[in-house]
Amino acid sequence: MEPRGQRRGTQCWWFAISFSLMLSCVERVSAQIKYSIPEEVKVGSVVGNVAKDLGLDISSLEKRRFRIVSGAEDAQFEVNPNNGALYVHGNIDREELCEKIHPCIKNLKLVAENPMEIHYVGVEIIDVNDNSPRFPDEEKILEIPESTLQALSMVLASG
Repeated sequence: MEPRGQRRGTQCWWFAISFSLMLSCVERVSAQIKYSIPEEVKVGSVVGNVAKDLGLDISSLEKRRFRIVSGAEDAQFEVNPNNGALYVHGNIDREELCEKIHPCIKNLKLVAENPMEIHYVGVEIIDVNDNSPRFPDEEKILEIPESTLQALSMVLASG
């Protein structure tokens, strides 16, 4: 009968070998590219050609089910499986998407099957000054006494 510790070590060894063999059967490629677009571009505008920039065979994209797998159901971006172009699918309002986060980057995860490839694409949304500044008052009146400069210089000299 084996000691308890030796049996646990043998199980860990077999698990490690099995896991390594399983990973070696899956071909996985990962890449990162980044595009920049201004907010509020027209729906249908092309952001870039992801397949071309990643060096993928465009003729096999549809067969390999090249698609975006991340993001909400109301996705702002789509990829065309026929030519690999990433385009704007919905209205993009930077303030709505990112509020006060700067820079505003939407991260997309794209997948192609057989062999499995995963690619990461970042799309930076550039702010367009579409909101005019708002001031609560039209005019502010400041009253500054003549002695202000002297009082300030006395404080600085004594410090």
